[in-house]
Amino acid sequence: MTDAKGRDRLDHLWRRGREFLGSATAIMGGGMTWVSERHLVSAISNAGGFGVLACGSMGPQALAAEIVATRTLTDRPFGVNLINVHPELEALTGVCRDLAVSHVVIAGGMPSGATIQRLKDGGAKVLAFPPTAVIARRLVRQGVDALIIEGSEAGGHIGPVSTTVLAQEILPDVREVPVFVAGGIGRGEAIASFLELGAAGVQLGTRFVCATESIAHPNMKQAFIKASARDAQASVQVDARLPVQPVRALANDGTRRFLELQRTLAARVDAGTITREAAQLEIEHYWAGALRRAVMDGDVDSGSLMAGQSVGMVTREQPAAEIIAELVTQAAASLGRRFASESAG
Repeated sequence: MTDAKGRDRLDHLWRRGREFLGSATAIMGGGMTWVSERHLVSAISNAGGFGVLACGSMGPQALAAEIVATRTLTDRPFGVNLINVHPELEALTGVCRDLAVSHVVIAGGMPSGATIQRLKDGGAKVLAFPPTAVIARRLVRQGVDALIIEGSEAGGHIGPVSTTVLAQEILPDVREVPVFVAGGIGRGEAIASFLELGAAGVQLGTRFVCATESIAHPNMKQAFIKASARDAQASVQVDARLPVQPVRALANDGTRRFLELQRTLAARVDAGTITREAAQLEIEHYWAGALRRAVMDGDVDSGSLMAGQSVGMVTREQPAAEIIAELVTQAAASLGRRFASESAG
């Protein structure tokens, strides 16, 4: 009876998120460059989650081919993650419109009102990442259909505020659209807690890197399985003249070399051999190349092992369906225990 009550409560709490996504659960897969491609995305969607295809640095033709290929592997809903600073953003939004993508997640900065409207005019639901409650309200006014609040515990490029603080700031204040929570989530009990705070659902990335269907290199998967939460460290900015958005990844030679790169580029800026803008672009290119080496080539020494602090809860390789089932069971059991405690009281 307790288990049934817990599952009923879970279904009630994330009904809004499920209806928005069109999926059996309100568990989104994070849009991880190189990792979130057709195989993992379709596996997550087929398992009742909501896969999100990472466009990353793809051009329009490559993105179109990946969307079509993903649809050959699943007939369930999935979304596309676009990077707001991509030089071909307008063409990429055109691809999403032409192929009738149902949900588009815009990452990497504040999307313009024109970008949001262009996607909505094409029939897509638009999701964006607000770093503060003020920006969350602004995005809602601009017309986004849902928000994802992602804390500093997440992997990859991160902001300065933790998931729990962002959730407390934004969830009680923004009710007009569904709000999904991301960053550091590795178990179902945490999912249940955020849902009770008012979240419509959650987004997980790190847990899915070691999914059986993930194309991440076996070396990278083993690094994740062996890692603890403290191994996922945020990068350090060396020179204030070269603002660097922190990147959370497993510490290795690659993260140490990044410090040297910043020092070298700062010296070149001083010498006048490179502009500050060009130096910042080289920094971004460093992370893009290092990530590919880790994911595709298995270079766990100098490659970038982008991982959230939930990496300590990645203990083995599992099918995506098993990961989702495990999370749902944990969330329902947690809610069931709370029901039993309240009934006893």
